[in-house]
Formats: sequence, C-alpha cells, structure tokens
Amino acid sequence: MEDMKDNIILMNFTDIYKEQQFYRETDPVWLELSHLTGCNCYCDEEAAGILRKKMKGLPAEGIHFLDSGNYHYISLFWLEKTDRPFRLVLFDNHTDMQPPAFGGLLSCGGWAAEAMETVPALKEVILVGPDEEAFSQTDAKFREKVRFLSREKLAELSKEEILRFFSEIPGDLPVYLSVDKDVLCPEDASTSWSQGDMKLSELTEYLELLFENYDVPGMDVCGEAEPGTGSLCNDRANQALLELYRRSVFQ
Repeated sequence: MEDMKDNIILMNFTDIYKEQQFYRETDPVWLELSHLTGCNCYCDEEAAGILRKKMKGLPAEGIHFLDSGNYHYISLFWLEKTDRPFRLVLFDNHTDMQPPAFGGLLSCGGWAAEAMETVPALKEVILVGPDEEAFSQTDAKFREKVRFLSREKLAELSKEEILRFFSEIPGDLPVYLSVDKDVLCPEDASTSWSQGDMKLSELTEYLELLFENYDVPGMDVCGEAEPGTGSLCNDRANQALLELYRRSVFQ
C-alpha cells in the first residue's frame, strides 16, 4: 500500500528519542515501551507476546526506529509481517548470528540467525560490516545463506568495487533494510556497542544505491546511546537516514 510507505514508527524503550529532534517535523507513530520488562538485550516469551501485540496492525512498510542496539531483535518481528519473498540487507558491526546463551531466548546478538530459521519469506541475507573472524565463527548453515562484505573488505576495496557488490544483488526480490548505527565510526554515531569504521556519508551512499535499484518496502534503524549522553551525532545520523528514506519512497 503506497499510502503506508511513509509510516514513521518510534519504539520508545529508553526515552532517548525524547532527547532528539530528527522526527519533530513529521507525525510518527509512537510505541510506548519504556515500562516493558524482560526485553533488554534478551527478549523473553512474555515480552515478545506484548511486543507483537503492540505492533499488530502496523505494516512492515515504512521506517522503524528501534532505540538502542539492545533491541535490534525487534527487526525479527517486523520481518515476520512480510509475506512475499525478500532479501534482508543488514548493516551492522556484529553478525547478530550468535547462538542463544540463555535457554534459547531471542537476543539482539542472534536475531538474524533466528530470522533465517523462522521467517519463510526471507530468502537471503546481505550482511555488511562485521569483521571476518566474527563471521567465520557463525554456523556454516547460516553462512551459506549470506552474501558478506566484511569490515576488512570495506577498508581494502575501492568505492567502485563496493558499489559493485551492492549492484550485483539480484533484483528479483524486494529488500528490507536494517541499520545498526554501530557500523558507523565514532565520529558519526555514539552507541553502547563496539563500532566500525564506516562514515555516515558512505552509509547513505550505499543506501541510496539500494533505494534507486531495488524495491525497498521497509527499513529499520537502531544503535542509540544511553539517555543523557548528549549524542548529537546520533540525532544527525537519524535525520540523514529518515530524510533519505522519505526522499527515496516519494521520488
């Protein structure tokens, strides 16, 4: 539905968005989740049920701001809403394919692997940003379903070669975009996790290419800092990503 593509959804776990300005001239849907327990880094069954209920009726189409990277597993719940086959393009400094540490609980560190196992419409993952050692430690059954562009390759390859990597993604399926700002260098984002080397200008260039060449029905963004840290760079990054999304879907 074209009229749903401008959906801007803020998922408020930590109140960090109340300190930011990037969405102020829009009319976002605000999901109030700051009192929810059992959901920080790991998501227990009760919290997952509440989250799915809160998200019921909201489409995967649009742009969803998920708060801290501790809540990146929310991407799984958005992907579950997608019926037609698609690819996931994931920008992250981590693989998010780690095996669960506590009784099979869904986690911010393992949600992408969970998605590959439980979302039938997800046909392939394009993973951009983690280092090669971290990817080598993921289960082989997941690596087989992933096109991988490592942190090392991002540093070694020319801009033309990197853009070619994205342009070689087959165009037969739509792509859902997921961005953890920890893929960015510390000058362009402030997060609670270890960060990569990518510049915001590089990230937006890659995203713009994807928007220009593929059907992108939905996108999510996470990687906020702790409240009260004065992360103006995150506000600027969120604004750039929101403007890029809105410009792309209405071009």
